[in-house]
Amino acid sequence: MRWRLTSETRRALLRRAAGFVCVVCLAASAGPAVGATGGTTGTTDSIQIVTTEEEFRQAVDAAGPSTTILVAAGEYPGSMRFSNVQGAEGAPIVVAAADPDNPPVFRSIQLSDAAYLELRNLTFRGSPTNGLNIDDGGSYDTPSHHVVLHGLTVTDVGPDGNRDGIKLSGLDDFRVEECHLERWGSGGSGVDMVGCHRGLIVDNVFRYSNDVSANAVQMKGGTSDITVRGNRFDHPGSRAVNVGGSTGFPYFRPPVAIDGSEPVNAEARDIVVEGNEFIGGMSPIAFVGVDGAIVRYNTIYRPGRWALRILQETHHETFVPSRGGAFTDNLIVFRSDEWASGGVNIGPNTDPTTFLFARNWWHCMDDPGASRPTLPTDEVDGVYGRDPMLADPDAGDLRPAEGSPASRVGATALPAALPAALPAAQ
Repeated sequence: MRWRLTSETRRALLRRAAGFVCVVCLAASAGPAVGATGGTTGTTDSIQIVTTEEEFRQAVDAAGPSTTILVAAGEYPGSMRFSNVQGAEGAPIVVAAADPDNPPVFRSIQLSDAAYLELRNLTFRGSPTNGLNIDDGGSYDTPSHHVVLHGLTVTDVGPDGNRDGIKLSGLDDFRVEECHLERWGSGGSGVDMVGCHRGLIVDNVFRYSNDVSANAVQMKGGTSDITVRGNRFDHPGSRAVNVGGSTGFPYFRPPVAIDGSEPVNAEARDIVVEGNEFIGGMSPIAFVGVDGAIVRYNTIYRPGRWALRILQETHHETFVPSRGGAFTDNLIVFRSDEWASGGVNIGPNTDPTTFLFARNWWHCMDDPGASRPTLPTDEVDGVYGRDPMLADPDAGDLRPAEGSPASRVGATALPAALPAALPAAQ
C-alpha cells in the first residue's frame, strides 16, 4: 500500500515531529540506561518524513548524524537490508513512527555495521525469517554499537523453526526497551543475542505458548554483561530466559580460545536477570554453559515443569562447565501436578555445587507441604509452604496483596540499586 500525504498533513506531522524530537532529547538528558552509553543527546539537524518504501530506503541509505526519519503509517512489505547506517556520539540517527499511535508496518529489516542508531515505535509483522536483524556484517572486530530499540512491536514471525523476532549478532552497548514481542518462530527466540555485550533488555512483554520449544530471550556465543530487567514473560515457550545456549565455534564473539590446558570459554558470562514476571513456560530460567549469572527478585507463577535448569549443551574441553549462578530473593508459586520432581533440572557436565540459593520463597498452591525444592546446594534463609497472597494471579496481577508476608521477594521488591553480586545472606 502506498501512502501520499497532503501538504497540510505533512506540515502537521512535522509539527508533531518537533515535539517528538524534544521528548527524545529530554529523555536522554537524564542519562543513558545500564549498558547503553552514547544514547540520544544534542539536537536534530534534519527531519524527514517518508511515505513509501522507496522513500524509506533512500532516506536510510542517505542518513547521517543527527538525522530523524519519520515513517508514515502504512505497509512497507519488502525485506530490506542496509549497511553502515551510522550516526555519531551525541548525534544519533533516529528512525521512528511519524504517529506512534498508528505505526508503520514492516516485514523485515536487516542492519549491518550500525552505530548510534535508534528505532522507535515501529511494527514488524509476518516475516518468514527474522523480524529485525542487527549484526556486525561478519566483521567481528568492528561490532555494531550504541543502538536503541524502543517501543517496537514484533509479531507472527516464522512461524515455524528457528526464526527470531529480534536477532542481534555482534552488537555492543544497546537497549531493547518497552517492546512487545508475540509469536516468533516455534524454535526461535523473541530476542536472540549471539556475541553481544553490554546490553539492557528492559520493560518488554514476551507472549507465546507453552507448547512450543521457543524461548523469549537467549544470550549465547560469547555474550556478556547483559541485564534482563522488569520484563513480562507470558507463556513464553520452553525456556523464557536462556542464559547461554549452544553456538557453532565460528560464530563466537570474541573468538573461541582453543589453546591452553584450562577451560576458559563460555556461552555467556556476567548475566543479570532481575525484577521480571514469569507466567507459565516449561522453565523460566535455564543456565546453559554459563560462567556467572545472577537471577534475583523475579516472580515465577505456575511454571510448566521446573523453576530453573542447569545444563551444558556445548561440549568441548576448552569450555567451562555451567557454573557460578546465583538464584536469590525470587518468589516461586507452582502446582504439584505441573511440577517435575524437585522443580530443578540438572544436566550432566555441569558444576551445580557452585550455585548459590538464598532467600527464595517457594509455595506449592495445591500442596503446601510439598513446597521445598530439591536444590544442588543448601539454601540460605529460604521460605517454604507459606501462601504469598498474590493480588489476582488468575487475572495476571502477580503483585503481593496488602498484608502479604512475601513483600520482600519477587519482582515488586527489586531495590532501586543493587550491587553486581549479593552476599549469601542479609
